[in-house]
Amino acid sequence: MEHVPALDEDLKKTLGPATAKVLAEQLGLHTALDLLHHYPRRYAERGELTSLAELADQIDEHVTVVAQVADARVLTFNGGRGKRLEVTITDGSGRLQLVFFGAGVHKPHKELLPGSRAMFAGKVSRFNHKLQLAHPAYEPLGADASDRDAATAFANQLIPIYPACAKLESWKIAKCVDAVLPSAQEAVDPLPPALREGRGLVPLTEALLKIHRPATKADIEDARQRLKWDEAFVLQVALARRRHADAQLPAVPRRPAPGGLLDSFDAELPFTLTEGQQKVSKEIFDDLATSHPMHRLLQGEVGSGKTLVALRAMLAVVGSGGQAAMLAPTEVLAQQHHRSVVEMMGELAEGGMLGGSDQGTKVVLLTGSMGMPARRQALLDLVTGEAGIVIGTHALIEDKVQFHDLGLVVVDEQHRFGVEQRDALRSKGKQPPHLLVMTATPIPRTVAMTVFGDLETSVLDQLPAGRSPIATHVVPAKDKPHFLARAWERVREEVEKGHQAYVVCPRIGDGEDDPKNAKKKAAAADDPDKRPPLAVLEVAEQLARGPLAGLSVEVLHGRMDPADKDDVMRRFTAGEVKVLVATTVIEVGVNVPNSTVMVIMDADRFGVSQLHQLRGRVGRGSAPGLCLLVSEMHEASPARARLAAVAATLDGFELSRIDLEQRREGDVLGQAQSGVRSSLRMLAVIEDEEVIAQAREEATRVVAEDPALERLPGLRTALDALLDTEREQYLEKG
Repeated sequence: MEHVPALDEDLKKTLGPATAKVLAEQLGLHTALDLLHHYPRRYAERGELTSLAELADQIDEHVTVVAQVADARVLTFNGGRGKRLEVTITDGSGRLQLVFFGAGVHKPHKELLPGSRAMFAGKVSRFNHKLQLAHPAYEPLGADASDRDAATAFANQLIPIYPACAKLESWKIAKCVDAVLPSAQEAVDPLPPALREGRGLVPLTEALLKIHRPATKADIEDARQRLKWDEAFVLQVALARRRHADAQLPAVPRRPAPGGLLDSFDAELPFTLTEGQQKVSKEIFDDLATSHPMHRLLQGEVGSGKTLVALRAMLAVVGSGGQAAMLAPTEVLAQQHHRSVVEMMGELAEGGMLGGSDQGTKVVLLTGSMGMPARRQALLDLVTGEAGIVIGTHALIEDKVQFHDLGLVVVDEQHRFGVEQRDALRSKGKQPPHLLVMTATPIPRTVAMTVFGDLETSVLDQLPAGRSPIATHVVPAKDKPHFLARAWERVREEVEKGHQAYVVCPRIGDGEDDPKNAKKKAAAADDPDKRPPLAVLEVAEQLARGPLAGLSVEVLHGRMDPADKDDVMRRFTAGEVKVLVATTVIEVGVNVPNSTVMVIMDADRFGVSQLHQLRGRVGRGSAPGLCLLVSEMHEASPARARLAAVAATLDGFELSRIDLEQRREGDVLGQAQSGVRSSLRMLAVIEDEEVIAQAREEATRVVAEDPALERLPGLRTALDALLDTEREQYLEKG
């Protein structure tokens, strides 16, 4: 009887060590179950010719195409000593050249006859302005004349095209899948039978057989629908269990004292809160008043006033006798937050000091680079309760840091912190403190449900009155160099009006790069795809000598000494520095209302959300903002399309959708899930909004009825597979 591999059996046993090694190293597939969940990317029909027209966007990518041979010819070179076979293939949408050299020409010359059809796999390159595959692997799709039955069967087949790699083409992966497909019978179904039947989904075994070896397109659709539900439901159950567990934890309710610190602060505010700020504040205060820990995500547009909302939450907690800690990802941002909080609070930030308010409290800063005396004083103020608010970097997490009574943790830019870091800070409370997570990168609702599904979400999408609009334009530096010259004139004009400017570059340029970069630079002077990204130190020098000569131009980047960074930021905030050339250290939280113009060099090297974030640093005062996206990319390139999208809208939620559609969700989930590898192979978080929302409802109901999942062993098994030890800890701590 044929061997049916167990689902957790190492692929070495079934496929041999060499193939198993490639699958493990290149594709992360180790067991039969892993391989069963490596789904085809698409399907080619025998009669259908796969599009060659799309290959222009896939230079240097490994592709698999199905096409027909149009012609094949052997050419000689080196006085007849060398041979080259050139094969042209076509699919009706385009043509592609294949080249084979030397002894490698004989076999393909015999097999790739005009009119024959095959699958070809290789790396797309460009030679003499033509697309080509050099020495591609190929699998003829001609049927053996002696095997008519097989030919007929094959003619009607849908050919699965798998995500592949250089060492293992799609059809070889298909053969590997054939070897483990019988073990699909052993797959444990995670969906409760009532849910599966109620939603009209096929059983898991059937779905796995249909996704890999479909007889019809309807089979593929049935399988996809079912496998999407698996991914959405298992992930939502993990999150629902965490919400359920959090709801069982005790926490100290923190209600703002009437006539206390918060009321004193509100009375001094020179403006009224927006409707959005009032609504979100109420959601937060309602959570703080409960006896289990708040877990809330506060997301909002750049400049929507998240910091103010977070500060009011901190003041509510301090006014009720607790302490609040704000964790920022960088020293520049921690210092900026500290400055703006102290400014907003005025004399309320001088509790216990001469001239301070009786109602007030101390606001301390704690970062890794502080001098010992200041650090010692800050630690003392925290442990005695003298300081109600502390703002700091990961230095807050160290063992030495102790609180008198930590009631609220605010985490800014959540995705930049590892789970362990947040957990370490939360463990400093006598009871679990309330948690408020802030992000300035707007997240579509589906992503929030998938990535932050354990957090309640509050959204600030209204800009405060008095904030100015930001005009954004793409500057095509290579096609129209005079546009770039005009950009620097605009910077001068703004500075002459008394305003300030940012110039952002992707790289520092202080020798942090590989020495090979010098060679690359020389070789790629004409090709923006190949030259190293522009660097802060080089651009600052060129500007100070050239188009911005006579203006005070300074630099800011992550590897500067912290005291120097703080000094530059302080002088820029004070208006002494007119042009700040920086890396993305200014991306979040930096607030200089007098800055009105930003020039982003090599803007195509940044993501959509990052560009939106950066742009939010200007237009923060009463004068309108201007953001110029400089790029040398060709007008028809996908990178330029991305920049055009950023220029076309100021809606961060719309941009984050565009961003997600252009990237794979795995990147998004990986970033937000602290390195947890994405478990989403079939689910697309933007397209499958409905499935995710329904799965969340079902998961919440299932967990409420049976938190330990005792009646659902199949679901428990699937959860264990999703949450190995590392992931389980991640979800418990996160």
